[in-house]
Amino acid sequence: MVLEMKVPSPGESITEVEIAEWLVEDGDYVEKDQAIAEVDSDKATLELPAEASGIITLKAEEGDAVAVGAIVCLIDTSAEKPAGGDDAPKEEKVAKEEPKKEAAPAEKAPEKKETYATGTASPAAKKVLAEKGVDTKEVKGTGKDGRITKDDAVKATPSMGTPSTGSRGTERKKLSMLRRKVAERLVSVKNETAMLTTFNEVDMNPIFELRKQYKEEFKSKHGVGLGFMSFFTLAVVRALKMYPSVNSMIDGKEMISYDFCDISIAVSGPKGLMVPVIRNAENLSFRGVEAEVKRLAIRAREGEITVDEMTGGTFTITNGGVFGSMLSTPIINPPQSAILGMHNIVERPIARDGAIAIAPIMYVALSYDHRIIDGKESVGFLVAIKEALESPEELLMDGNVKKALEL
Repeated sequence: MVLEMKVPSPGESITEVEIAEWLVEDGDYVEKDQAIAEVDSDKATLELPAEASGIITLKAEEGDAVAVGAIVCLIDTSAEKPAGGDDAPKEEKVAKEEPKKEAAPAEKAPEKKETYATGTASPAAKKVLAEKGVDTKEVKGTGKDGRITKDDAVKATPSMGTPSTGSRGTERKKLSMLRRKVAERLVSVKNETAMLTTFNEVDMNPIFELRKQYKEEFKSKHGVGLGFMSFFTLAVVRALKMYPSVNSMIDGKEMISYDFCDISIAVSGPKGLMVPVIRNAENLSFRGVEAEVKRLAIRAREGEITVDEMTGGTFTITNGGVFGSMLSTPIINPPQSAILGMHNIVERPIARDGAIAIAPIMYVALSYDHRIIDGKESVGFLVAIKEALESPEELLMDGNVKKALEL
């Protein structure tokens, strides 16, 4: 019996996927539930498991875009597993290839001399080369008698100055479907929103002191660390309640506002940026936020995150500080209307109580869609976050640190 394996639907809005990599070869024996391929959607990279055991026949190439529901491979379930396991087919293949080595070597073909054009180019090629500022003498023609074709001109690159004796290699590879979709969204955000960014600075000393005092006890009891993300997430939840337009988005001619806070957290994964969502963050404690951030981050970095876990956020937090960023203007995560950028923490001189003091300072940035969020609201939102982070015991913990940390 031959089983036809079809592309499963990774999510509601996804109509096609791309074969990123086959993990098996045509003719291999595969076990049921064995990962046979990695497929890229426009939101995530997922593994495709074998639906049965048997000999596999591939029906799509790496890089092919395949519609959801299309057949990507066949599995002959009646085939028996080769004796000796996976090594048997390989040994057989080697045995078949060995006689080739004993064959008499073919006569060496006369070396083909490369033909370079000496200024002869088609009219279309001349135009392209002129626009690029490339001399025809620098281009190797592939046409008849070394004539430079338009395709040669398109592929030609301008000289980079004086000749170099170092490596000059280049590599061209196709962008993954995920990367292409991210690129499209980033461009659309710049083109379709009135994006502005406002900045502020936060004295992180109060949070440093709380973490220094309670982080060991917190980790011992809850099994997760007391990081910065829980403070920022709860500060964002508080600010979103104060400024509901920031927790909104545009749908055509209408503005949709939410009474819940689904916070997207940008995480760097093996396939690029992932943005898993913390659902109903307004109902979570410090422990709940830290546990959820850890769970989602691990799933994203191990490639196990699902499309559903990255869909539907109402606001995004991104932390470029983990890579050393001092300041940036984060790009809105559509269709959301705002994103908060965290940055690195550096000891800087500040004025405190009329005197100069050294404090751990973080610059924060809020990029927002000016179509529905006014300057007053955006500045007020960021100030509310600053206030909560500089007075966490009072504004985020209701004056009771032990209770807030569930210690």
